[in-house]
Amino acid sequence: MAPKKAKKKIEGGSNVFSMFEQTQIQEFKEAFTIMDQNRDGFIDKADLRDTFAALGRLNVKNEELEDMVKEAPGPINFTVFLTMFGEKLKGTDPEETILNAFKIFDPEGKGHIKADYIKEMLMTQADRFSQEEINQMFAAFPPDVSGNLDYKNLCYVITHGEEKD
Repeated sequence: MAPKKAKKKIEGGSNVFSMFEQTQIQEFKEAFTIMDQNRDGFIDKADLRDTFAALGRLNVKNEELEDMVKEAPGPINFTVFLTMFGEKLKGTDPEETILNAFKIFDPEGKGHIKADYIKEMLMTQADRFSQEEINQMFAAFPPDVSGNLDYKNLCYVITHGEEKD
């Protein structure tokens, strides 16, 4: 019996490919191809297990793999894979919302915040960051020579996935 075609669940009936820029679609296609270990055009539990093994995680529980596969409405071909990412990314705050959060710490509107200050805020307020999370953030977005974090660029990367040229 042939696999059922997955139903698209994008609001407004729009094509899933219109949700992303061409470069993003190409990056998703590359990721899909890497994960589709047996090259059959679908990602299944065996592909996920092999992908985890390639990343050094060998003892993945069967239930964990089943839960991942169950997130899809049917067999995971590239269109379903892209749709699932679209649905996950739809929950990401818009760039303006994230920028406005940072602007609270930048009353003069300079576009940057002292790295030491943002570190202190992230480690002592609300959902506190660990030292490891701070290290990861500064590794990905190092402060400039003056010790400032360019939060406008950070917001762009969070929402678009790549730095501006």
